[in-house]
Amino acid sequence: MTNKIAHKIPLVVTVGQVAIFPYYILWLKQVSMTFTLFAWLFAIFSFSAALGFRVFQTKKDQTRSYIWLVYVGMGVVYLAVGQLNQYMDFLIYAAVVLQVILGFLQGYFRAWHIEQKAYRLHAVDHYLMVGAIIIGLSFIHILSPVIFIQSFGLLLFLCAMAELLVKK
Repeated sequence: MTNKIAHKIPLVVTVGQVAIFPYYILWLKQVSMTFTLFAWLFAIFSFSAALGFRVFQTKKDQTRSYIWLVYVGMGVVYLAVGQLNQYMDFLIYAAVVLQVILGFLQGYFRAWHIEQKAYRLHAVDHYLMVGAIIIGLSFIHILSPVIFIQSFGLLLFLCAMAELLVKK
């Protein structure tokens, strides 16, 4: 049973990232205030993701990836986004730091995930699940997007714990 859990964790993380990312984009758009700054923040994210992808590829021992730390790091970012107040003076600087961290971790995770045996199966399941989840989330109007972002952060912590338990 634990092998089945470990097999599904990357799928949960990828589907969650795609389903929660529109809410994260809304938060980032509100933080950035101008389209130019919004574009720069996404450029930072992309460059950081490329670095994370490259860092994983250049590792000599890719079997020891400590992927649970990546889950914890992404969880911390999503929880921090939910806690940041829109009126703080340093909010844009915090957004830059969060973009760098999240981009790096997502790039690293993506590089690790494509090396897994179940990646091809996950790719098919991913598209089906994301479509169903996005349709389901579109009907929920009562909850704030921050609640979805923080819930996903907590889910990432649970994935990290499950990954640690499976490895031990």
